[in-house]
Amino acid sequence: MTASSLDGRSVIVTGGGTGIGAACARQAASEGAAVTICGRTENKLAAVADSIRAAGGRVSTVVADVTDEDDVERLVESAVAFGGGLHGVVANAGGGGGLAPYHLQAVSEFERVLRLNLIGTLLCIKHGVGRLAESGGGSFVGMSSIAGHVTHPYFGAYPVAKAGIESMIRNAADEYGASKVRFNALQPGFIATEVMAGVERGGPIWRSYVDQTPLGDVGQPEDVASVVRFLLSDESRWITGQTIAVDGGHCLRRGPDFTVAVERTYPPEELQLLPR
Repeated sequence: MTASSLDGRSVIVTGGGTGIGAACARQAASEGAAVTICGRTENKLAAVADSIRAAGGRVSTVVADVTDEDDVERLVESAVAFGGGLHGVVANAGGGGGLAPYHLQAVSEFERVLRLNLIGTLLCIKHGVGRLAESGGGSFVGMSSIAGHVTHPYFGAYPVAKAGIESMIRNAADEYGASKVRFNALQPGFIATEVMAGVERGGPIWRSYVDQTPLGDVGQPEDVASVVRFLLSDESRWITGQTIAVDGGHCLRRGPDFTVAVERTYPPEELQLLPR
């Protein structure tokens, strides 16, 4: 990456108040972008914004829910006004739900996870792509997961949603290539974020991640943010429609084992389908 590779550009990062989103916002701002971060919790956004400004970066915050179309439309227009246009979108907001095998999944929870990940990404495309095209083209980065590539038993809608994001990104890359808007996705593996802080270091779940990772460690939010920064820049001008794994090689093997966590909620006889 060259210094100030995003100079003069306006970038949105959803879910920018924590973890990967916060790291993406900081790196984009450090490269010269005017960054607009959104999330549902104002104090978390404010803390990230303060750290960016302290480092000399430009940032604005918008409290918004990516599953609410009016909120997403307001977010985009705010970013355009703040940055003088729109050149990049990082659709990072997402998340999982309760751990359970499919025969015990609550439909309402399944739908919530699909809406957060899939509809949230769709709305960012719907309201962002026109503004990206108006700027002469731009880059849209969707946030998938290793779960979109390898099986994650008990994760319910999450693997489905992440695989759907990858499919949506490919189709969008084809639809909007003529407008010079590029679409790519990332598949982070086990990243040391607030969400994963509940996994006991050295415990069975933690080991099921690390033992299946060829590089034998846990990734950091900055590892993902560095690739996002590349995809937002002109150095990736000939890359579109791709999904890039940022997982230390974990996708080469098998997914994690959350059986221990699930068994805290469901007795073994409920987890297994037995002949009637």
